[in-house]
Parts: sequence; C-alpha cells; structure tokens
Amino acid sequence: MVISEVSEKYGLTQDALRYYERVGLIPPVKRKPSGLRDYDAYSCGWIEFAHCMRKAGIPVEVLVEYVQLYQQGRETREARKELLREEYRRLEKRIVDLQAVKERLACKIENYDQLEDSVESIAKEKNSKAEA
Repeated sequence: MVISEVSEKYGLTQDALRYYERVGLIPPVKRKPSGLRDYDAYSCGWIEFAHCMRKAGIPVEVLVEYVQLYQQGRETREARKELLREEYRRLEKRIVDLQAVKERLACKIENYDQLEDSVESIAKEKNSKAEA
C-alpha cells in the first residue's frame, strides 16, 4: 500500500506516518524502486500497534525503546515484556483516575439537574401564590 492508503486506513496523516518511521515508533518501511514507501502487512501491524498505544497515552520514548528491543531479537523478549507490563500498570492507574473524574462529573451534572428542578419548583410555587 502507498502512504495515502495507509493514512486513510488508520486515520493518521501522512506526516504522522513519516514521523512514526523517522523517530523509530515503527521499523523502517520497505521502499519501492522509485523510493516511495511500500507498506505491507508487517508495516501496517506496527502502525496499528503504535497508533493504539499512543491513543492510550504511552510515551513515544517507551514505544521507540520497545521497537529497538524488538529489532534486537529474541534475547530481548523479557525486557520487552517488562516494558509492556510497566505500561499496563500505568494504564490501569490512569483508568482508575479517569473513573474518579467521570464519577465527579456525573455528580456535578446531577447537581445541576437538581438545581434546575428546584428553580422550576420555586417558580411554580410563586406563580401559584400570585394566582391565588
């Protein structure tokens, strides 16, 4: 696939794809004889992985380290696994933190709803007294 197709498929700009490769978020992409990038299933798998991890907030530096370790071969399996475990733990903490924020927002929204009900109730009461 050419870069425009990959860009559309993953919802990333072409500049983002070039950046992913330039900084080492993905291994180097094969090139056609003309010099254009030729994304295959292997490259796309890395793009999907990197994109997913970035959406989860995993730092670029961590992903670059992971790719470098991967490229060194099987002897780095434990190091890669530990790197992923650490990010998993961080992500779990973020989820807990985000859940707390979500609950707080829900309370604030509920308070506004109750306030609106209260204001409407007071207004109706005033109107009833005025009519009487």
